[in-house]
Amino acid sequence: MTSELSKVLSAAARGCFPPADGSVTVLPPPSPRDVGVVSFTCHAVVFADVEPSWVHDRIAPGDLAGPLSPPFLTALGERTGREANNIDLATVAEALPGPPPLELVETRDRSHPRIVRALRHRDEVRVWTTGDGGTLVIGRGVAGRWELAVEVEGAGQGRGLGRRLAHAARHLIPAGERLWAQAAPGNARSVRALLAAGFVPVGAEVLMVPIGGRG
Repeated sequence: MTSELSKVLSAAARGCFPPADGSVTVLPPPSPRDVGVVSFTCHAVVFADVEPSWVHDRIAPGDLAGPLSPPFLTALGERTGREANNIDLATVAEALPGPPPLELVETRDRSHPRIVRALRHRDEVRVWTTGDGGTLVIGRGVAGRWELAVEVEGAGQGRGLGRRLAHAARHLIPAGERLWAQAAPGNARSVRALLAAGFVPVGAEVLMVPIGGRG
């Protein structure tokens, strides 16, 4: 069954956002794993097992920064027994037809740190590598959406490989689907790579993870 959060995210990916009225929507978590906050323009969504009144008691009406502020995230962490992970820029792009224009080799090696992290946050994880230090990870993340992670090491850095991996990933999801990618706003290289690969910013989000499970 499609969760309420999945409906909100799917609509946002199509450019249909919640009303920009300064309000905060509280939804049940789509799974025991997925708890957090996603913020759009003048509207935030808290997805956690908490009462709406508890959230509204802690965020003043019209406080647009409140849902992603340290005081609220700290309180939400204490309430749910979790802690805030990174506050990320959330971007999305449509699937592209045909095979990826980049030579990729799928691997089942689960020892790579990027893969280990993906398995904590995603289902149906698949991993591809390139011969020059690139790793591409795709899986089902928050509310079942398709999510991307990219790692570039060694000789692959500084040559546009991150952008090409992100673009290639759009060829690896089913037709008609959309692919999400998150990046820390301060990681300018990753943000530029995603934008160049056709990803569009839709908001900011933070996941509340089990204590000690950040990263």
